[in-house]
Amino acid sequence: MSKIKYRFNPETLQYDRVSKSLLLRFVHFLPRGIIVMMLTSALLLLLSNYFESPQERSLRIENEQLMLQYKIMNEKICEIDNALDELKKRDNNIYRIIFETNPLSDTVIGGIGGVNMYKKFETLKNAEIVIGTAKHLDILYNKYLNVSNSLDRIFEYANHKKDFLESVPSISPISDRNFKRFASGFGLRLHPIYKTNRMHTGIDLTAPTGTLVYTTGKGKVVKAGYSLGGYGNVVIVDHGFGYSTVYGHLQDIKVVQNQKVNRGDAVGTIGSTGRSVAPHLHYEVRYNDTPVNPVNYYFNDITPEEYDQIVKITSLPAQSLD
Repeated sequence: MSKIKYRFNPETLQYDRVSKSLLLRFVHFLPRGIIVMMLTSALLLLLSNYFESPQERSLRIENEQLMLQYKIMNEKICEIDNALDELKKRDNNIYRIIFETNPLSDTVIGGIGGVNMYKKFETLKNAEIVIGTAKHLDILYNKYLNVSNSLDRIFEYANHKKDFLESVPSISPISDRNFKRFASGFGLRLHPIYKTNRMHTGIDLTAPTGTLVYTTGKGKVVKAGYSLGGYGNVVIVDHGFGYSTVYGHLQDIKVVQNQKVNRGDAVGTIGSTGRSVAPHLHYEVRYNDTPVNPVNYYFNDITPEEYDQIVKITSLPAQSLD
């Protein structure tokens, strides 16, 4: 209890009670106030460090759940990332082995955001994991775009390859399962009329007049008529992809110019028109307008053993029939 002070008043000859001023009271209370404030602050600090409020507890649990979700999401992202890498490897093998071309580069397709696209996350409490996850997702999205574009190209190449396989010359132009029709092969041969060795730019296949002649691949007829160059009645088919085939000395022509044909369609019949000494078919395969050995394009309906047999037959010295 505070002490009450009195002062003697000579005028009234009495003791008057001494009253403290407000400032004096404040000065007297200040040390106690400071002590109370320090104790209160220490108590609050202790409570905040070791005891959670309901709101803090709720926020902590929510934050822990978010961090767990980020962890799970990053694990899933890594799994998808690895799966996309495996798809890319398989795609590259498809390009190299099946389509015989270089795979697509790993150049990122398109851009996502700008230089400071992650700046908006820097103020977050867990900015590092949020920014890391956002970057990983962006990289993953770009990989997805690359793989998606690669699959589109594979689909395009597959259609292209199908068309190529249907178009490239690959069968015998006449029915000749026993390979008895070969009269002269590709290369230097004795010319039947000029009696000198000349380059024979195709192969000669003998057969009775009127035997059907078939186109060896899908294409478009670019010539169907009589040739003054010695082929007589001739059909030339453009197969695309740099390939064309020539069917010379025909008796009859069964196609017209600009007509589209498929492998196995009849283009004419065996004859002996033009510079020819006997009924036969002069058959050529040209690649980029350069004659190549047609025997190398007998691969669609024969076995390896039969192919070896054809090579031996056509390599024997013989006189050409045209």
